[in-house]
Amino acid sequence: MNVSTINCHGWHWRIVRFKGKTTPRASIGTSVDRLGVNLTPIIIKRNSQLKDLAGKRLAVDASNFIYQFLSVVRTRESYSFTGPDGSVTSHLIGILYRITHLVSQYNMSLVFVFDGVPPKLKSAELERRRTMRNRAQKEWEESLQKGDYEKAFSKAVVSSHLTPSIVQDAKKLLTLLGVPHVQAPSEAEAQAAYMAANGDVWAVSSKDYDSLLFGAPRLVRYLTIYGKEFLSSKGIYRSLTPEIVDLQRLLSKHCISHSQLVDIAILVGTDFNRGVKGIGPKTALKLIKEYKSIEGLPDKIKARITDDYEIVRRIFLYPEVASNYQVVFSPLNEDYLIDFLCNKKGFSKIRVENAVNKLKGALRRTRQPNLDLWT
Repeated sequence: MNVSTINCHGWHWRIVRFKGKTTPRASIGTSVDRLGVNLTPIIIKRNSQLKDLAGKRLAVDASNFIYQFLSVVRTRESYSFTGPDGSVTSHLIGILYRITHLVSQYNMSLVFVFDGVPPKLKSAELERRRTMRNRAQKEWEESLQKGDYEKAFSKAVVSSHLTPSIVQDAKKLLTLLGVPHVQAPSEAEAQAAYMAANGDVWAVSSKDYDSLLFGAPRLVRYLTIYGKEFLSSKGIYRSLTPEIVDLQRLLSKHCISHSQLVDIAILVGTDFNRGVKGIGPKTALKLIKEYKSIEGLPDKIKARITDDYEIVRRIFLYPEVASNYQVVFSPLNEDYLIDFLCNKKGFSKIRVENAVNKLKGALRRTRQPNLDLWT
């Protein structure tokens, strides 16, 4: 691996070469292997481009978004970037860069939705992820000692995790940018789906399919700029393009209902339950279409399904959401933004000012009343 590293806070991206392939690591899209339910084999999607999303308002799964940058915006040795106070700034680099690009180039409106308290049934999945991160952290440290930076990077991707301070700094940056953020009482994707169903946003932006189970009418996956994804389990990159999944189109194609889609997910396995071994998405689809619901399945299959499947079903069909949320775009607070990023977090003042000017220029061109508040 050959690496050219220059000041990332100055927005001069690093060029990383793995086995002869050159990738601007900070430009990679999503980086962590799949979480959430695996419905890929039965998903009906439309490959798209960022220009097709121009002018759209999207509810962004904030944790999903932030993880991307915590994973890939790193030093040569795969350490996170930090500010003068020692706080992690990798995610702030990514948030500022991507918002500036999406707003200035495509006139998108982003509303970030943050996770609240997870359902109790998610505790097993969260523990599994903690175990995986801890193991990856140990392997990362061992790889660094050996000077194996390629392996270290792959392990750093998996070991990334959100802390209260990381979330707090992300919310502060969004506030200073005038970008609205909503605190979900529980699952962010459930709240985002609720907002999309209400028509306050056009779609949910997330890598995972869970928002479809929560009833989002549309899902936008891979809202990236350069379209690269690092698969940590395989140690390879793959190209990505934005995907749009329309819930009604998906249901109509397979002649199923929303509740049946949820039952299919339960058979496959979700963040809230273990699936039935040997039953993948295609088999689950076939079973639910034939037997209509989990209750109608043959006893030999039902016996292998988690006893609390009805609770899992209710989590998706009747999720805990806030109905009193507000989506308000506030004025961009230029002075405090520069103080926060440059004086406190060590960013290049010239780069931050350039980003601010791009945002202000783009928002002056728009005629949308909600975005006029940004100017």
